[in-house]
Amino acid sequence: MSTWQIVLLVILAVLIAAVVALYFLGRKAQKKQAQQQQQIDAMKQTVSMLIIDKKRMKIKDSGLPQAVINQTPKLMRGSKLPIVKAKVGPQIMSLVSDDKIFDSIPVKKEVKAVVSGIYITDVKGLRGKVQVEQKKKGFFRRTLEKVQEKAGAKPLK
Repeated sequence: MSTWQIVLLVILAVLIAAVVALYFLGRKAQKKQAQQQQQIDAMKQTVSMLIIDKKRMKIKDSGLPQAVINQTPKLMRGSKLPIVKAKVGPQIMSLVSDDKIFDSIPVKKEVKAVVSGIYITDVKGLRGKVQVEQKKKGFFRRTLEKVQEKAGAKPLK
C-alpha cells in the first residue's frame, strides 16, 4: 500500500467515527428535548396578558430573575433570546417566547397565551385572531419582483 492510500484510510476511519459519535449525541439530545417538552406540557396554563414590548435581547439584559440567569449555561448567556414584556394581572413580567411564535405576538394588544413558567409556548387573540405583521421587503426582493413583473414571470413568495 502506498502512503496516499494509508492517509485516505485514516481519514475515512476518522470520518466514520465522527458520524457514529454525532449519531449517538443526536439521539441523546433528542431524548432530552422530548423529556423537556413533556415537562413544559405538564406545567402549561392559559393566561390573558397585555403585551407591552417584545425584543431579542441578551439574557443578562432581559430583566429575567437572577435565578434564571444563574441557571443558564455560560455559553448561552451571550446569545439573544426572544423576550416579551407583558402585564399579567397587576404585575409586569419579562417572559421568554418560543422562537416559532415570536413574530406572531402582537405588541400593545391583549392576548391569551399558553405559558409554562416563564416560557410562552402559544398565543391566541383575546378579541379575534392574532394578525401576523408583514415584514418589510428588502431592496433586493423589491427589485427582483419589479423585474419579474415586467418580464411576465410569476413573483416569488
